[in-house]
Amino acid sequence: MSKKNEQTSVSEVEIDIEDVLAIPGAESVMTPGEQSGGEEEKKPGIFSPMKTDTTFLDKPDDMNLPKEEVTPTDGDDTPPAGGDDNPLGEQDALPADTSFLDITGDDAPPVDDDEKNKGGRPTALVTAAKNLIKDGILMPFLDDKGEAEDISNYTAEDFTELFKANLENNSAVQEEQVATKFFQSLPPEMQQAYEYLANGGQDMKGMFSALAASTEMRALDISNENGQKSVIRAYLQSTNYGTPEEIEDEIYTLEDRGELEKKAKQFKPKLDNMQQQIVNQKVAAQEQRARQRAEQSQKYIESVYSTLEKGELNGLKLDNREQNMLYAGLTQSNYPSISGKQTNMLGHLLEKYQWVEPRHDLIAEALYLLADPEGYRKSISSTVEQDTTKKTMRTLKTEQQSRQSGSSQRENESSGTSQRKRQGIQKPKRNFFGRR
Repeated sequence: MSKKNEQTSVSEVEIDIEDVLAIPGAESVMTPGEQSGGEEEKKPGIFSPMKTDTTFLDKPDDMNLPKEEVTPTDGDDTPPAGGDDNPLGEQDALPADTSFLDITGDDAPPVDDDEKNKGGRPTALVTAAKNLIKDGILMPFLDDKGEAEDISNYTAEDFTELFKANLENNSAVQEEQVATKFFQSLPPEMQQAYEYLANGGQDMKGMFSALAASTEMRALDISNENGQKSVIRAYLQSTNYGTPEEIEDEIYTLEDRGELEKKAKQFKPKLDNMQQQIVNQKVAAQEQRARQRAEQSQKYIESVYSTLEKGELNGLKLDNREQNMLYAGLTQSNYPSISGKQTNMLGHLLEKYQWVEPRHDLIAEALYLLADPEGYRKSISSTVEQDTTKKTMRTLKTEQQSRQSGSSQRENESSGTSQRKRQGIQKPKRNFFGRR
């Protein structure tokens, strides 16, 4: 068996790694100066701004303009400058006179002065408002002399206010008309009861009792014996004829004499009138009380105004805001009360600090002021004087302590100076006969 001799030789070989791996070199990178023509050009990217070509605005497109029709002439190629042969669309086709564009010229239609818009005023609205006022549908405002204002110079705000006022007035008139129709539709007894309630009547039981008695008396039938006796009995009771026994004896006497029907016919109108007078008296008395309350309310308002008008309240200065607050709080019923009625600020605050947000210290202080004004003011004055006296004494004590500390400091300084002087050695007196 033969053996092959294998020899291995080693040699150095240069290998380019870029050729093996195919790595692109710097020469394969495109630079801006290597494009064709030697001109530098950039390709637009996604975020590059778009440029719009607007050169067509400077020069009109010949395709969109009407072509000029040239009329052939003998030896003259220039088209005519005007006339009917000039086509539409050319600049020379427009007439030289453009005064028709001025709508305010002499050719403009005349405008009435009343129809002009003065200061932005809508003339159509003024005309419509005047027509409505003329027809009685719209009510104008009255001036200081009580005459109707001229609405020719009204602004939009003035018309808005006028329309709102008319709507409110119409609503109030309609409500009053409805209330009047409802009142007229009620029976006479209910009308009297309504008047009694409207005037603030409180004795509804007595009022309805009187109305019931009056209605019963009018409903009595005197065509029968029982009705006749009832009328005679009621009349004698109303006139205080006597005791019940005496009244019954009189009725029996009239029955024996056959005069029941006669007396019943005499007493019935008088009895009806008497019962109606009772009801009328109740209504009239309530109306009188209502008038008295109105007068008292007016006097109360005038008294509050005169009290606050001075700008001073028992020595306290009041500004305009405080005056208005106190006047409104005492004269205007703008707050609901626990009773279900309206009350003023005084009643509202009393109820609030009694029940809603209890502050009985304030309630007691207010009661103290209302029950004994002089004693309350004296108590307040004495408290102020005591506070002032305490502050004065405190100030005096502070000043006295300051003076004492200052004097003691000066004494210490003076004593220290004297001590320093005593600690020194006195200089011996010079002997004039001594040697020099």
